[in-house]
Amino acid sequence: MLDDFFTRAIVAGVGLALVTGPLGCFIVWRRMAYFGDTMAHSALLGVALSFLLEINLTLGVFLVAALVSIALLLLQRRNNLSTDALLGILSHSTLAIGLVMVAFMTWVRVDLIGFLFGDILAVSVGDIALIYGGGVVILTLLVWMWRPLLAGTVNPDVAEAEGLRPEASRVLFMLLLASVIAIAMKIVGVLLITSLLIIPAATARRLSATPEQMAVIASLLGALAVAGGLFGSLQYDTPSGPSIVVAALALFLISIVVPIWRKGRPRQTVR
Repeated sequence: MLDDFFTRAIVAGVGLALVTGPLGCFIVWRRMAYFGDTMAHSALLGVALSFLLEINLTLGVFLVAALVSIALLLLQRRNNLSTDALLGILSHSTLAIGLVMVAFMTWVRVDLIGFLFGDILAVSVGDIALIYGGGVVILTLLVWMWRPLLAGTVNPDVAEAEGLRPEASRVLFMLLLASVIAIAMKIVGVLLITSLLIIPAATARRLSATPEQMAVIASLLGALAVAGGLFGSLQYDTPSGPSIVVAALALFLISIVVPIWRKGRPRQTVR
């Protein structure tokens, strides 16, 4: 079944969408889109350090993304700058440092386009195993921390009063997000992973009534965007990663247009 590269791409993309859907919901609820973008940009620094220290690429990206998360938390407590300013500094600094490090490592040939935009058509069976194995762990931890994380999203003070430890759940959520970015980097690239996290969740928000329903719908919409983007890429010979994001955007636009169209239709009465 997994002998064909296109089949492997769909299986890998759907597996990733199932994980990014619920995580993306919390990014939308907490208005952390810029934070996700910052962590994605830091992935390139993780790539550079992985080549420099000769360690596993996924591990290097995860470690850097996790360190950026911890640095943000520490700076928020000790710095007078606003959160968006700190995110801007961390985002562009890590991306720039990563690019400069890659430029200095003349002995290493790095496909920057591949890391920036990904290549889902090149995934292997081992990559699929990593996506689904890591995805099971991430989703299990997310289910375990769902209640305190959701309570901390609604009202951190009330969650703290109830003993739910919203700060600890926030740190764990950031680590889960770092894990997803490390896994997804090869598939959709560091510049497109944020879109896959945010767009399906934003679309699902318009179609759901409960947080749990939104998480499920976001996963399904992400999977649909993966399938639509890959088939569109095959049909029109377009880049696979950006095509997936375009398909996700199309679903979002449909979710906006359809309710407006329904409201604008004249009501039909039964005669």
